[in-house]
Amino acid sequence: MADKRDYYEVLGISKGASEDEIKKAYRSLAKKYHPDVNKDPGAEDKFKEINEAYEVLSDPQKRQTYDQFGFAGMDGAGGFGNGFGGFQSGSFDDLNDIFSSFFGGGMGGMGGFGGSARRNTGPQRGNDRFMRMNVDFMDACFGKTETIDIDVDEKCTRCGGSGAENSSDIETCSTCRGSGSVTREQRMGFTVYRTQSVCPDCGGTGKKIRRPCPDCQGRGYIRKHTKVDVKIPAGINDGQQLRIAGKGERGVNGGDNGDLFIEIHIREHSQFVREGKNIFLDIPVTAVDATIGTTLDVPTIRGEVTMKIPAGTQEGTQLRLRGEGVPDVRGGKPGDQICTVRIQVDKKLTSKEKELYRQLQDIQNGSKKKPWDQFKKMFS
Repeated sequence: MADKRDYYEVLGISKGASEDEIKKAYRSLAKKYHPDVNKDPGAEDKFKEINEAYEVLSDPQKRQTYDQFGFAGMDGAGGFGNGFGGFQSGSFDDLNDIFSSFFGGGMGGMGGFGGSARRNTGPQRGNDRFMRMNVDFMDACFGKTETIDIDVDEKCTRCGGSGAENSSDIETCSTCRGSGSVTREQRMGFTVYRTQSVCPDCGGTGKKIRRPCPDCQGRGYIRKHTKVDVKIPAGINDGQQLRIAGKGERGVNGGDNGDLFIEIHIREHSQFVREGKNIFLDIPVTAVDATIGTTLDVPTIRGEVTMKIPAGTQEGTQLRLRGEGVPDVRGGKPGDQICTVRIQVDKKLTSKEKELYRQLQDIQNGSKKKPWDQFKKMFS
């Protein structure tokens, strides 16, 4: 293990690299050092080192183990000791893409790799789409319906996504015989490479259309600008996602569209602070009201509510208004509003107020329970 280089160093990436960054670095290095392309001494060993690093870092579980224990946690986890026998399915697919860029297609009869790529020419569901929506604080509390404008590729209703005027107008591609791909052979030295690429005549569908659908011109879908109503439920949390079915990317070969996922971001309120279903609010209370007690009309997200301030309330005391928080998004009990008392000391007093405070001061100075005297006793 002593002569091994750090896997992140091998790929030239940071420890915080994303999956896409790892894959991009791997593909670049694999193209450069593959021994059938690079004949420099040491290229094969370099290629093995790159693939070993990628096998670990591209697997979330192996990467976590490596980050925690280093090479000590990799015993038995790798697979690049001899030859190329340790390729996992993921790295094989990546190498297939790499060889497509070399020779115009995937890998076929290459010694230890073997196998051949096949295209799925049947209907395939489209990818999901993601977007973010900013929502006002109160709208997140009580719900709202927002209307958004989006462009969607919808399946053509006339041809059902086939792209043909009639079902009889669809023929099997004669070039690829319905497979969607064509195979070529290329000899390099003593090695014969079989490469696969998308059929140039049918674009990988495996089908040819004699008469295209007049509505979609043979594409199988129609681009539409549409308005979508997004219902924001009362009590939704920041970061939650809403799913709009069928508004994602278009399907392939007549497949259904993916879905649209909208992530909700809640704008902050100037006074209220939300934590889950609870609302927090700082309320100012005068020293007199905190001392002898009072009642206040306190703002909530639903309006003002009368709350009692008990006599002797201290700075930072939290008083709870039950049921005055955010509704439960699943229909349960709403949260509470928690009011934190902030005692305010008057900086400007009238003559009468000053006189009354002096009288109170004289009374406290003559009391044996004067707080300052009690405080000093703790140091004697």
